[in-house]
Amino acid sequence: MDAFFEQFPVVFKSLNVGFLQTLKLFAVTLLGALPLGLLISFGTMSKNKAVRAVVKVFIWIIRGTPLMIQLLIIYYFPGLVFDNPIWGGNEGGRFAASAVAFIINYACYFSEIYRGGIQSIPVGQDEAGLVLGMSKSQIFFRVKLLQMVKRIVPPMSNEILTLVKDTSLARIIALQEVIWAGQSFMKGSQGISGAIWPLFFTGVYYLVCNGLLTLLFGRVEKKLEFFR
Repeated sequence: MDAFFEQFPVVFKSLNVGFLQTLKLFAVTLLGALPLGLLISFGTMSKNKAVRAVVKVFIWIIRGTPLMIQLLIIYYFPGLVFDNPIWGGNEGGRFAASAVAFIINYACYFSEIYRGGIQSIPVGQDEAGLVLGMSKSQIFFRVKLLQMVKRIVPPMSNEILTLVKDTSLARIIALQEVIWAGQSFMKGSQGISGAIWPLFFTGVYYLVCNGLLTLLFGRVEKKLEFFR
C-alpha cells in the first residue's frame, strides 16, 4: 500500500500527459472529420454517376478495413515503398499520421450519417423553397440544416463516443497517448516496473470524458426538441 501512494503522483502526472495527447487527437479528428464528412456525403449524393461510384467505393474500403491497418499503412507505407518517411520518427510525426488516419476514417462514417439525415428531410421542402425563389444552397442552410442536425445527433454522438475510445489505437504506431502511458509502467518507466494498476486506471479517464460528452449531447438533443 505504501508503494501505491509513492507511485501515484508519478503515475498520475504521466497519465495526464498521455490523456492530453488523447484529447488533442480527439479534437483534431473532430475538426477535420465533421466538415470532410459533409463534403463526402455530397459526393455520395452527386448526380454524376462516376463521382458517386468513386466516393462510394472509397467509403466501402475505409469502412470495411480496420482502423489499425489504416494507421499502419499511412504511417509506414511512404517509407517502406517510396523510401520517403514523410512523417519522420518523432512524436509530432506520429501524431500527424494518426490525425490523418482518424480524420479519413471518421469522415467516411460521418458522411453516411449526414447522408441519412439529409435524405430524411421531405422532398417537398426543396420544392417549396425553389417556388419561393431560394437557391439550393439557401434551402440547405436555411431550411434543412437544423432539421438534419436534429436527426443526426443520436447516431453522431455514438460515433463521437466511440472516437474517444478509438484514439487508443494510435499506440500501434507508438503515439504516447493515455493507454501507452499506463502500459509503460508494466515494462519499466520512471523507476516503476511491473505495475498493472496504472493501465486499469486509464479506464477512469475514458469514463469521465465520455460521461461529460453524454451529458453534453443530452442537452443538445433537448435544445433541438422544438423540431418535433
